[in-house]
Amino acid sequence: MEIIVSKNYDELSKKAASFVIDLIKEKPDSVLGLATGGTPEGMYAELVKAYEAGKISFKDVRTYNLDEYIGLDGNHEQSYRHFMNKQLFDHVDIDKNNTYVPNGKAEDLEAECENYEKILKDLSYADIQILGIGTNGHIGFNEPAEELILPTHVEPLVEATIEANSRYFDSKDEVPKEAISMGIGSILKAKHIILLASGPSKNEIMKYFNNDKISTNIPASLIKLHPNVTIIMDEEAAK
Repeated sequence: MEIIVSKNYDELSKKAASFVIDLIKEKPDSVLGLATGGTPEGMYAELVKAYEAGKISFKDVRTYNLDEYIGLDGNHEQSYRHFMNKQLFDHVDIDKNNTYVPNGKAEDLEAECENYEKILKDLSYADIQILGIGTNGHIGFNEPAEELILPTHVEPLVEATIEANSRYFDSKDEVPKEAISMGIGSILKAKHIILLASGPSKNEIMKYFNNDKISTNIPASLIKLHPNVTIIMDEEAAK
């Protein structure tokens, strides 16, 4: 596991983007596992800049996202499909037919989870999987628990996650209470995992990466089992 401490958020974003840019240059048809939330926004902005400068093309790139809120369709401003379009897909030459996000409005959620897992398998999983981390240690929407689910599944959101995500909604009551999420097993099948952490709110949880322990009560700790992990955090998260 490699740990990179960047001076600030801008440096973190540029460093994260450099891994993706180098991959696309080397493998134009690469598969990217993508994350939402505030932390990767700067990385996406850097990728758009690289595209606009003619450094990379996304025309053969395939992507899939970690999760989606149940009950929100792709046009909802707080859906993760909308987030990805706004942050990246609308600004580069990617074929949106090659971008996959779970369908939060699926009538049969179990079938949607099974279908999404098949998509991941057909893509042979990600060359790079980008992860953020919740203050409670969740990755994707895999919340702390005695047992974790390996494949894509429906995940009830815990109070801490609902509270943290309420800043994106008009009120806490509007935050969906469930999501479709890739499981820990699916995440660990990526060839390279890059976890991003920024800001003082991540300070406590990032201390857990200074030891040799894992726990399902800190789902992110399970990435310690992966042979190729890069953690990029800014100084505020690393204090």
